[in-house]
Amino acid sequence: MGQPFLIGDQMTGGYGAADILHGCTIAVEKGEIAVIVGPNGAGKSTAMKAVFGMLKLRGGSVRLDGEDITTLSPQDRVAKGMGFVPQTSNIFTSMTVQENLEMGAFLRRDNIKDTMAQVYDLFPILKEKRNQPAGELSGGQRQQVAVGRALMTKPKVLMLDEPTAGVSPIVMDELFDRIIEVARSGISILMVEQNARQALEIADKGYVLVQGANRFTDTGRALMEDPEVRRSFLGG
Repeated sequence: MGQPFLIGDQMTGGYGAADILHGCTIAVEKGEIAVIVGPNGAGKSTAMKAVFGMLKLRGGSVRLDGEDITTLSPQDRVAKGMGFVPQTSNIFTSMTVQENLEMGAFLRRDNIKDTMAQVYDLFPILKEKRNQPAGELSGGQRQQVAVGRALMTKPKVLMLDEPTAGVSPIVMDELFDRIIEVARSGISILMVEQNARQALEIADKGYVLVQGANRFTDTGRALMEDPEVRRSFLGG
């Protein structure tokens, strides 16, 4: 089998002197959904940030579509086709919804109209509220703005750090439905998610991290059915 479309391979690193990741490997294929789950403090978000270049690795590499991008800055990775939605502070609250989406396209030099229309098709409520300040929206709607803004870069890979944090179960289901739609359009999705059970239900591949290392790696369904994974990480 060939190289995965995006892979953080044997990543080791952390903040300051202490390593949080210990030879951790995360990969996602084109148009697939890969989910990183695990207990609090397992290094899930750190692994995601390492793949996006926000963490300097002491060991391992990151490759996108066969190209080694380990030394590239996050902005250079965006130019290569990576979109990243952080968990917090991920929108400009004083700007309108439309302005937020336009900000997402700041690296582009082509016409953004079609992409804007696609984002509004995906999230109709944003079209309705496009002239409203994003800070006035509900938590779920803000997340839609954040995801929409990342999609404005026309990414090949969309990385989401806890996209459903703090939203209601109904909103979570809706967000997951939209994420599936994005993947079906050919964009790879890599996400960290606290709601492990729901996330694994939509995942093509799942990674269970414990203390910055891979504990289990399999399809989402296989992990859901694994008795040890269920007992330890999914509440039985």
